[in-house]
Amino acid sequence: MSGSVYKVVELVGTSDVSWEKAAENAVLTAGKTLRDLRVAEITKFDLTIKDGKIASYRARVTLSFKYENA
Repeated sequence: MSGSVYKVVELVGTSDVSWEKAAENAVLTAGKTLRDLRVAEITKFDLTIKDGKIASYRARVTLSFKYENA
């Protein structure tokens, strides 16, 4: 029997530029310690506000990566 097993983690990336950069930051940071990233799904966008202005963009990212065969 063959098959694969994947782990799913949820991260929140931030950026002071855009939601796209926030998501990119999450994926790039995860890629430094997790190998074989497969799929990233953006599940939520939000932002922080300070003094009535946007302070930062946040993207909640669900990432999956494949477990290595033992």
